[in-house]
Amino acid sequence: MAKVLVTGCSGFIGSSLCHFLLQCGYHVIGIDIFKPNYDRWIKERNLEHLKQFNRFRFLESDLAKCQFKPFIQDVDYIFHLAAIPGVRTSWGANFKEYVENNILTTQTLLDTVQNSSVKKIVYASSSSVYGGMTGPTDEQQIPQPISPYGVTKLSAEHLCQLYVRNFQVPVVSLRYFTVFGPRQRPDMAFHKMIYRILQERPITIFGDGEQSRDFTFIEDVVAANLAAIESSHIGEIFNIGGMSRLSINEVIQIIEKYTGKKAKRQHLPEQPGDPKHTWANITKAKSMLNYNPQFDLEKGIYLQIQDIKNLYNL
Repeated sequence: MAKVLVTGCSGFIGSSLCHFLLQCGYHVIGIDIFKPNYDRWIKERNLEHLKQFNRFRFLESDLAKCQFKPFIQDVDYIFHLAAIPGVRTSWGANFKEYVENNILTTQTLLDTVQNSSVKKIVYASSSSVYGGMTGPTDEQQIPQPISPYGVTKLSAEHLCQLYVRNFQVPVVSLRYFTVFGPRQRPDMAFHKMIYRILQERPITIFGDGEQSRDFTFIEDVVAANLAAIESSHIGEIFNIGGMSRLSINEVIQIIEKYTGKKAKRQHLPEQPGDPKHTWANITKAKSMLNYNPQFDLEKGIYLQIQDIKNLYNL
């Protein structure tokens, strides 16, 4: 079975992807540095599921400071998920860290992969590159990020395209739309809302709650990554969205339904860099990757609620 490298392997998407790859028989090398964007014990819990497989090798290393070459020996595929996430925290002095980890690290990886045996790199991009959306948005839409985070993800995307065109580095970029489900980061909205509602604590809503998102369940994102390495396409960019697009207020109602608790809402002003709406047109991914999202929002939220109950012994 093929050998793969997954950067950011202890995170939400990274650990979920690694677990599926290991179940499928892949040999997986996972790299992470445990950035303090949230508690390390949560990331270590994610790794516990992976260390049960003897085909998993974990390396704790700072990709912004290390050399990639020793890690890609005999690697067939690379899933580059490592990044500093978050729109609201990317402003001001923090931007330097975003540039270092999201742009420069990606450039180092692309540079190292030249003339290697790597068959495909899947780069984890974001719907944040688009900025705001007023309707279904496809990959022909000119990106206009409205946050520093979105700028760094788009910059890394451009680097991927440059290395495809000039050095034939085999890269595909996936633009994720608001991923949710078990293992979701504790700084993300679903996780925070579910956790606080379960504890009967107030939740924070920025604006009126009528902002909407195209939500994508984690298993659909994992399936998209597998489809990307199995396809023959190089240098393409794909929207990866889900089956449900709802407002934050509608999401809260679903959480209330499956927790059996009423949310205590506190409203704050809208935050700089937060788009009012996101809306994925996934026609290209369906056509070229045979991507077909399976999970609706209610089922996914129910599964995430159970995971959070287990995580915090609630």
